Amino acid sequence: MSTIAKTIVATGASSGIGFEAIKQLLAQSQPYNFLLGARDTKTTTDAFNGLTYDSSKHSLTILPLELNNMSSVKSFSQRTLEKLAGSTIDYLMLNAATGMVKTVADKGPHGSKWIEPYLVNHLSQHYLLHLLRPKLEESKTRIVVVSSGAIRMVKDPSTLENEMLAAQDTGRGVYPATKFIQLLGAHWWRRQLPSTCQLVAVSPGMIPNTGLGRGSGMKIPDNLPDAKSIPEGAQSILRAFTRDDIPEDPEQLFLTSWGEWWPKDVYQLSLDKDLQDKWSPSQEDIEKEEGVSA
Repeated sequence: MSTIAKTIVATGASSGIGFEAIKQLLAQSQPYNFLLGARDTKTTTDAFNGLTYDSSKHSLTILPLELNNMSSVKSFSQRTLEKLAGSTIDYLMLNAATGMVKTVADKGPHGSKWIEPYLVNHLSQHYLLHLLRPKLEESKTRIVVVSSGAIRMVKDPSTLENEMLAAQDTGRGVYPATKFIQLLGAHWWRRQLPSTCQLVAVSPGMIPNTGLGRGSGMKIPDNLPDAKSIPEGAQSILRAFTRDDIPEDPEQLFLTSWGEWWPKDVYQLSLDKDLQDKWSPSQEDIEKEEGVSA
């Protein structure tokens, strides 16, 4: 009897650890149906076509997705749901991220008041969760939010709004702040979906030679003692797909790259529910603010 294919919807799978994670899954005997969002669909398609895998077992669909543009996110969600038809989503992997620095301007991408790193690292994928929510709840999806140990660098959350606003002249290095906000959103979604979906935040570890530093000049040295390879980082993410020892405390959701559940005191600042609410806008508010047409 054939094994039923599991469906994975993913962002951030066109290069680096996201691409590697899909590559490793394509080597498994378990069949998968992948729906992947990518900014450059041709390059991403060519990259996956360069792999050797059993295409009679696995199906792979690459759909256009610009995470600095909420209209593109909406289009991606609609096309994803059309492709799925009566199927379920077994896993949603939210891996897309940019380490690019802040550029001060009157407006951000597509007229947004926010900077691109905030749109890409948090708002777009938070919006995608809203758009897919009915299907996720119906499917009892495992949601994997790829986070970062850099969230510990945020010491004063009161500065976050000015850092994210395009017109405010603040420090240029905003990656830790955007990942902290992303973690606030992960907590918020854990509260919204307590009995339907499982949500895990996971750090892949410190990984040199990924596309994260594109546009920032940021480079993780290869010789750092804690540095991990891209395959190791991908394995850390994939562990979050299958771990069945999720802590009973809903606030303990962060899986480290070495496979332990972080104690809550490590990310205590992110447990503030008012802060979680502030950085988790509704679908309607996002569409109004970002000019997404009905």
